[in-house]
Formats: sequence, C-alpha cells, structure tokens
Amino acid sequence: MNPLRAKLRRWLAPEPFPHLRRSVIDVNNASELKKVFGWQHEPLLDDPSIFDFDYPEDLNQRRLRDAESIAIVMRNSDPQIGLEIGTATGHATALMALNAPQANIFTVNIPPEEILSGAGGKHTTVALERDQIGSYYRERKLTNITQILANTAQWEPEMEPIDFAFVDGCHDAEFVYNDTRKILKKMKPGSFILWHDFNLHLVNQFEWIHSVCAGVEQLFAEGRLRGRIFHVRDSWVGIHRVE
Repeated sequence: MNPLRAKLRRWLAPEPFPHLRRSVIDVNNASELKKVFGWQHEPLLDDPSIFDFDYPEDLNQRRLRDAESIAIVMRNSDPQIGLEIGTATGHATALMALNAPQANIFTVNIPPEEILSGAGGKHTTVALERDQIGSYYRERKLTNITQILANTAQWEPEMEPIDFAFVDGCHDAEFVYNDTRKILKKMKPGSFILWHDFNLHLVNQFEWIHSVCAGVEQLFAEGRLRGRIFHVRDSWVGIHRVE
C-alpha cells in the first residue's frame, strides 16, 4: 500500500477508545489523588520488589507507580471487603492487606491446569504451580486474606458489598469486561475498582494493554461505567470510583 494512503487511512480511522479518551485523567503522582478525593494518609510500601527493574516495561519506576496507585486507595478508602482477580505470587495481595488490615481480602487465581489448557484466555501470566500461587503473602503471614482457585470465566463473586476490586487476571478484552461486569453488580456507589495493565498512552505498544482498555471501553459504551478513571503517570493502573 502507498505510504501516504496508509497514513491517511490511519488519520481517518475512527477513534477506538472514544469513551476512555473523554473519561481518563492523568495525574502527576499518587499525592494528586489525595487532593482529588480529600485523602490524608500516605500509602504503606514495604515490598522491595516494587523497586526492581527486570524489563524495559519497568522504566520510569513503573512498579513503584503501580504499587502507590493500589496502596493509596486501600489506605484511604477504608474498605471492608477487597477483591483481587489474579493472585500470581501475591505481591499485590499483600500490598492490599497491609494497607487495609481491617478488610477481608479475597484473591482469585485460575488453576494452573486451566491456563495450560487454554481455558484462561490468551493474555495470561505464567502458569504457576499451585504452591507458588500466593506464596509471597503467605511468607508475610498476613491473616486477612482468603485464596480462591477458580476460572473467572465461570466464577461468580459471592462476597458483598465489594468496596475495592483490583482486576489483574486474564487481560483479554472479554475477560476484563466479564470480570468487571460481575464485580460491579456487587459494588455500591463510592466503591473503587482498579484495572492493571491500563494505560491509554501505551495501547499501540502493547497488545495486552490495548486489550484491557478495549474491555473497559466496552463497559463505558454500554453505560455500565460512568464518570472518571484516574491514572498516575507512568503507572499501568486505572482507578475508578463507582457512581
């Protein structure tokens, strides 16, 4: 194809994320979130892995920005029930439990055999052995965490009301859409839902980020989500207060 024609096609193509473009607000740092919501407390961050740099995707202290985004919401929103989709080794789980010791934290991870069979979708993390799932929070001896092994394609959350949810399971758009839709049914106005691998600036660089944003975009298009999503610069976390 002629390069000029290809460029014109890109210019004339419809915006793939019209609702998110109108709804997402970037903030410079987590402290700006305190201003937005009138919060007082700083996040508790004691996991040295948030300072690790293993991949180019960790540039600009991305892991630290992610941890701040999760922790500051947990620390200040006083949740009684928190839900995480996608335990992995349990670093984010521990972060949630540390910043909200009064909360009951439920964390869901797909059984490893279902990842290997393909039932867990395309954009999933590595299939950990069962004893590796949640190993970090168990090492920390945190007691306000309940582990659930289930494929969220079929699993339904029974706990309610969910005050805080962190969606970080399969990053396929249909999984993100389905997980969020089910969680929202158990949430009240004022609750918080966060998505990992969410960054509108990177949708053209990383397929899995594009997929996550596509799932959230669909929820806005259907009116299941309304209002703002806040995004701390250089993080991969979207923060939404349910209306």
